[in-house]
Order: sequence, then C-alpha cells, then structure tokens
Amino acid sequence: MKAGIFFTGSGPVLILTSYDSFTNRNLVKKLAAKGIKKFIAYEIPESVVRKKYGTHYDTTMSDLKQEDDLRVLDYDGHHIFLEFSLKDLRHPIAYEPKEELDLRQHLHPN
Repeated sequence: MKAGIFFTGSGPVLILTSYDSFTNRNLVKKLAAKGIKKFIAYEIPESVVRKKYGTHYDTTMSDLKQEDDLRVLDYDGHHIFLEFSLKDLRHPIAYEPKEELDLRQHLHPN
C-alpha cells in the first residue's frame, strides 16, 4: 500500500491505495467520483502512517465497506496537520484534468 496526503479544494485527506502511482488513471477516476478532481499529493511512508494511526489504521484496512484499492484513513485536515510536519513533505505530485488546463489556456492565453 502507498500512503499519501492529498491537498484538495476542501482540505487535506490521508489516503491509502494499492495503486502504483497517485496519478494512476483508475485512482484518478475513483478520486473524481468522490469529488476530488485535482490535487497536490505527498507520499508518506506507510510504516509512519501505520505507527501514527495504530488501531485506526488496522480498522480502516479491515473495513469491508471501503474498496481494496482506495481507503480514506483521515479526512480531518486539522488532525492531519497535527500528525505530520510540513517540512517532511517532499516531492509534490500535482494533478489536474487536461481539459481544465486546456480551458484555462483558451480563456487566458499568454
């Protein structure tokens, strides 16, 4: 599993996924279905997340209602900010739909 903090329009979300990349097409589709259409994500070592969240991590991983390839561990932005230091976030992965980029370039050409 990969763990990542996703900064979205409504705030940070901590996600666990079995996809190999945070920009994997199937993951992006699942996130879009949850209302997350663009984001900046930072990978966090799963071992760190497991240690910080303990029983909640185990409960989330065993929750049969969540899909195996995408599990939301925490959607409380305040709590996420308390658990992780921003200085530890490295190598941001930015994603936004190509259509949005094309539209913005069309409306605001350089």
